[in-house]
Amino acid sequence: MLRPGFPSVSPSARAPRRFGLKAAALLGLLALPLVPPTAAHAQEAAMPAAPADGGGANRTEVAEAKTAEARAAIAAAQEEDANDPLEGMNRAIFWFNEGVDTVLLRPAAKVYRTVMPDFAQTGIRNVLWNLRSPLTLANKLLQGDWDGAEVATERFFINSTIGLGGLVDVAGDHGLTYEYESFDQTLAVWGVPEGFYLMLPFLGASTARDAVGFGVEAYADPVSRYLGNTHDTWASYTRAGVYAVDLRAQYLDVLDDMKRNSVDYYATMRSLYRQRQNNYIRNGKVDPDQFPSIPDYDSK
Repeated sequence: MLRPGFPSVSPSARAPRRFGLKAAALLGLLALPLVPPTAAHAQEAAMPAAPADGGGANRTEVAEAKTAEARAAIAAAQEEDANDPLEGMNRAIFWFNEGVDTVLLRPAAKVYRTVMPDFAQTGIRNVLWNLRSPLTLANKLLQGDWDGAEVATERFFINSTIGLGGLVDVAGDHGLTYEYESFDQTLAVWGVPEGFYLMLPFLGASTARDAVGFGVEAYADPVSRYLGNTHDTWASYTRAGVYAVDLRAQYLDVLDDMKRNSVDYYATMRSLYRQRQNNYIRNGKVDPDQFPSIPDYDSK
């Protein structure tokens, strides 16, 4: 079938045309040996001279320069996207943290997951969430999330009383689900940029904004301040240690698999950290910037 816009030709008109083309091609082949040598030399003289070996070398150099320029542009784009100007130092701290994890945290998490039954792990996690409720409430209020502040308040009172100090997530069973909030998220809502990527000793992945948020929360956490004022700092350290072990136990298999299969484990963890933080800031909502742009055909 012919494409629209092409003139149609009847079968009777095609046959003479094909015969004429074949005849012209045959005469052209027979005439090739009859071209005089002088005419062939004249044609060669009229053609531009082929470049010397130096020209080929120049083309190779130009191609290599363009390739190097393209690679540099790609590397610059990746570096800008990673926003990791301290990558050398961050990688060193990252592998230091990995050493601490291998020697201390991962074995403790394996023992914790083996010894503690699932319901006990869930109860400990619920208590840790409940102890963080004042920080969650404060960040909800600072973000202007009044509905979220109401949920955080109800969760704290219900779980602290009926839930036996937070051991049982009674509020969650009745639709009041837990939402993690941090001062880093509050700063993001206020429009503060995240800043450069930063790896903190023992604490792990962070950014300039997240590091500031962590410091503010560590100072302003009412539970930690109460324990410090009553000279029960051991309880504060115990809380931090149990939180770290419980969190590590949740990701034992995932992190082991990721470490085995990642080409660049550091870059993979950096990317996952950013995805997690962005998910927290958007409260689990999908970022519309991730969708491909769809042209508006109706307007054309």
